Amino acid sequence: MTTAGAVRRVLESEVPIPNGEFTVFAIIQTSGRQVRVELGAVIEIAGHGREAGAEVTFDQVLFVGKDAGEMMAGAPFISGARVLGVVDGEGKGPKVRIFKKKRRKQYRRTAGHRDQFTRVRITDIHV
Repeated sequence: MTTAGAVRRVLESEVPIPNGEFTVFAIIQTSGRQVRVELGAVIEIAGHGREAGAEVTFDQVLFVGKDAGEMMAGAPFISGARVLGVVDGEGKGPKVRIFKKKRRKQYRRTAGHRDQFTRVRITDIHV
């Protein structure tokens, strides 16, 4: 079930990781949600209304880690850490239908909405 303003899911990882290298990941907070991101990952966040190609900076970094076991945790945020991304485009989520009914009272109401989101490709993680 989706809610308005929700950060959706990580869609894909576009950058292949060569053997022997460690991946860096971060957990960021945006639009009231926490999202795990990696380099090259494409995420959908609640509609920011920015044009395609615009840069986005996420300053609220909660956690940074590597597969090698190195970790940094903030209290609540890591000072000086940021995640950079580029807007790939906008879109709409699936249609959600709301139906209310009171039996035997001739009361039926139908409503619905589609969440708007912005697709962001993560380009860099600074610690």
